[in-house]
Amino acid sequence: MSPTLKLSQREAVFNNEVVTRFELYNSLFQTLPFYQVKDTGILLPFFSSHCEKGAITHDSPTDIIESFFEKYVPGIDHREQINRMFRFIQYIERQVVLFDAIEDSSFNKIGKFDDSGTLQSLLQHAAISDESRQDISEKLKDFSLRLVLTAHPTQFYPGTVLGIMTDLIEAVKTNDINSIDVLLQQLGKTPFFNKTSPTPVDEAVSLSWFLENIFYHAVSDIQAKLEEEFDIDAASRQILELGFWPGGDRDGNPNVTTQTTKEVASFLRQRLFRCYYRDFRTLKRRITFRGVEEAMGKLENLFYKNANEQLTPVDLQGEILDLLLSIKDVILKDHDGLFVDIVEDMIQKVRLFGCYFATIDIRQDSRILRKVFEYGTKNIDTGVAEGYSELSEDEKVKSIVFKEADFVCPEEEKDAMIHDTLDTIRLVKQIQEGNGERACQRFIISNCQRASDILQLIDLFLWSGWKKDDLSIDFMPLFETVNDLEHAAGIMEQLYTHPFYAEHLKNRGSQQTIMLGFSDSTKDGGYLMANWSIYKAKVELTTMARKYGIQLAFFDGRGGPPARGGGKTHRFYASMGKEIANEHIQLTIQGQTVSSQYGSVETARFNMEQLINAGIISALHPNRNDLLDSRHKELIQQMADVSYKLFIDLRAHPLFVEYLEKFSPLKLLSRINISSRPTKRNAGAQLKLEDLRAISFVTSWSQLKQNIPGFYGVGTALKQVKETGGWDEVKELYQTSGFFKTMLDNCMMSMSKSDFRVTAYLEQDEKFSAFWKMLRDEFTLTREMLIELTGSAVLMEEYPVERRSIAIREKIVLPLVIIQHYALQCINYEKDTELNDIYNKLVIRTVYGIVNAGRNLA
Repeated sequence: MSPTLKLSQREAVFNNEVVTRFELYNSLFQTLPFYQVKDTGILLPFFSSHCEKGAITHDSPTDIIESFFEKYVPGIDHREQINRMFRFIQYIERQVVLFDAIEDSSFNKIGKFDDSGTLQSLLQHAAISDESRQDISEKLKDFSLRLVLTAHPTQFYPGTVLGIMTDLIEAVKTNDINSIDVLLQQLGKTPFFNKTSPTPVDEAVSLSWFLENIFYHAVSDIQAKLEEEFDIDAASRQILELGFWPGGDRDGNPNVTTQTTKEVASFLRQRLFRCYYRDFRTLKRRITFRGVEEAMGKLENLFYKNANEQLTPVDLQGEILDLLLSIKDVILKDHDGLFVDIVEDMIQKVRLFGCYFATIDIRQDSRILRKVFEYGTKNIDTGVAEGYSELSEDEKVKSIVFKEADFVCPEEEKDAMIHDTLDTIRLVKQIQEGNGERACQRFIISNCQRASDILQLIDLFLWSGWKKDDLSIDFMPLFETVNDLEHAAGIMEQLYTHPFYAEHLKNRGSQQTIMLGFSDSTKDGGYLMANWSIYKAKVELTTMARKYGIQLAFFDGRGGPPARGGGKTHRFYASMGKEIANEHIQLTIQGQTVSSQYGSVETARFNMEQLINAGIISALHPNRNDLLDSRHKELIQQMADVSYKLFIDLRAHPLFVEYLEKFSPLKLLSRINISSRPTKRNAGAQLKLEDLRAISFVTSWSQLKQNIPGFYGVGTALKQVKETGGWDEVKELYQTSGFFKTMLDNCMMSMSKSDFRVTAYLEQDEKFSAFWKMLRDEFTLTREMLIELTGSAVLMEEYPVERRSIAIREKIVLPLVIIQHYALQCINYEKDTELNDIYNKLVIRTVYGIVNAGRNLA
């Protein structure tokens, strides 16, 4: 089937399965009497249409809202108008869920047209010859995929809503109208937001839903399939791994404490043993033969007690596997292998998840760690020379002596961060002893700027009872800003050539993981420069690692939306050339990305298989065009420099922060009870751009429907290249380079979520007119340049289904966007504090639906 025919068929299926069914169920949905106002569902289509017409004619949000009530609901007072708007929000939030459910229920029918990157295509490749199969087997011996669940607040569905969505998806698959009707009623009465902010433990409990219901099954299925088809040692080779940040990520989150980490480790263990116990009950019903009674009895006792009782944790993985393997031997030897597949499935899961389920990563900012190190030099016999803090970086690296100690932070020490850091380092050893080494073996240093940041952290471990010869920890720098990325390779060379660190790496299998952050680099340098800085850093870091014989893994903090490194993730990894280490794919998944791409076993398998395929095929058959030549690199650097300058000038604009504060919900994000993390570092201080978290930065622009971090500067950069005679080369680069094409395709995806019509009224604003026009003009220029570059008529023409999905979602939430901007306008001019508080609540409520509708495209 030709790509064009496949595309048109996929579009037809989308229209039939998603668009038509949404229109049908939405009409049913609008008859449901939610709460106070029975005619809300009847009024909503009129309100949506009125908002659309107002946006087209560039009316201000205030004019749109006031004219609607004047025309359709005359005679009600202002507070009743506000009440109606809250009811509209309630409906629209649930319309988004309905569309999600319908789209997800059709995944199997729509996704089958995009199987080029799945496990099936890998098997087809292997079937070509024994040599092909052997090549894939060899690559799989060196390959791994790690998905790390983070609690970053980019999606607002509580667990109760996720459960309803799961049932709704199944009901929609079979067009079960009665069940759909009841579930929509349940959805209407289920709260979408928390009255108080969740604790880090609450976040862990919420995300564990995906571990228990999705990954427990999907990871095991894929691992088993790969072992069945390829020459993989099941006992020692784990291809898929899971990581977990809630409870371990304390970077800028004072609510994460040592006790939090301990509770989350205990919770994950218990939740895993409940999964094991459920599986064991199935096993027990089938394995009823002689010769296995004692082993089965021991297993039942282990699973039940660890699932239901608070026990001192002990790493039982080895004992459980021995018992299961003994049962397997008896079945094969004495009972003709009857039901041995059920036993093998359980062996598989115990090998994959041990006693920990997912590895808890510890993350802390280098500035905190430096402070703790300085405290240690004053209170512990460390051998560190006096005046250490005044030394140059080279002198610091040479003067650290790695002296073991057994220091416990005294109770009278008042600094909570010092206590937490040192206590957590001790706790990591306890977690490893109770749940297994892999339960907690990675420490990430965010804002890592020098080699001493890593070496000083090692000292903190050695001062806290750890031994040099038993330092079962992977120390991972996180390079985030454009400047840090530029110096990353030099920092790693200092570490690779440092005697102690080199020996430590050797003990860890000569493997080094380096985390690269998209979010902060985008906020720091804009879209093009962030992507290019990370690409260059990967090339330089790979070269450095290969020079010293180090096996390198990149851990990408890719987020969900393109402005945070998301978008078409598997295409990103498939485009890595030979210059970039790509044997191990590690990335964060969070918010909308978790529910949209890993919300069911089916979608999770599909997306994990695509990532595995991307890593294996790009290694076996690298596209020569993915190895950028010097001229192409020069071109991209030229564009990145132009884009960077424009973005830096924008950030430095005197109205930049004020514009974001005044016309986006930025100041109110801290009041949205979806995260345990503050929206900015130095929470009590006046807002500074450098303190603002990247996720709050990106979210604010997406609420404005301007998505500046996802495109600003791209149009100007492309225009300059065209004017200087490099346009044909850039067009060729887009057609041939997977990296460049993926970067610009994701940019177009981000722009498809922008709508400058909503804020067009600012063109007449006395203070902000010129600033708004500057943003709008760059958007218009970027759209024109990208359409010309791609030879398309519209953005995302190559992806019609995704484009249509975005358009429908945008239409659903346009009324929310209008209501939000109306309320923000009211706040800017209203003197009544009581009314202002209501307007604030109105703004906060709109944020939920707008972000949820964006999924990974915020």
